Amino acid sequence: MIKKFFAEFIGTFVLVLFACGTATVVGCTAEPNAAYLLTALAFGLVIVAMAYSIGNVSGCHINPAVSIGVLISGGMSVKEFIVYIIAQFAGATAGAAVLGALVGFDTSLGANGLYDGNVVKSLVIECILTFVFVLAILGVTSKKKYEKCAGLVIGFTLTLVHIFGIYFTGTSVNPARSFGPALFKGGEALSTYWVFLVAPLVGGALAAVVFKALIKSDEE
Repeated sequence: MIKKFFAEFIGTFVLVLFACGTATVVGCTAEPNAAYLLTALAFGLVIVAMAYSIGNVSGCHINPAVSIGVLISGGMSVKEFIVYIIAQFAGATAGAAVLGALVGFDTSLGANGLYDGNVVKSLVIECILTFVFVLAILGVTSKKKYEKCAGLVIGFTLTLVHIFGIYFTGTSVNPARSFGPALFKGGEALSTYWVFLVAPLVGGALAAVVFKALIKSDEE
């Protein structure tokens, strides 16, 4: 369990430092430009790198929304889930702290924001984005024959949801990834953080419920 904790800690640390760091240093905004695409790719490539390095230790969740999906689908125990969540939030916090120390805490730090200042729209968008992401993960990790390409599929799916979602909320789909930057940014980023906690968890849970239903109907 200790190895899994540190694997998840390292993975989430790298995700925030490198992916949120890329968003910060290239000046990513909702404008569809090179910075937009570089940020989307950075998130996807981090997942690919981590999947093939720590994936054999912890499964490379590095995201509470993924962990709750795996929990509901029967892939982990409640005890493991709690350990993973603690590790992910700790890693994200450490990653944001290092990023802030490098580029300054007055920069964006890759923090998320509400779409049009609208809570409901932002909740719906994040829920849909996370649903698609977690559903892809549960699908590609459900069979042995997919395991060699799973990291690539998951990484490209995260890139996809970022390409679509950055325009709206900056794309969270990960409560831990959003927590680190919000904690150090404070202000509105922190006050609206609950949206990026609730929506991804709901989206991940829904993906697990739908996936289980699809498996059951397929077996029948």
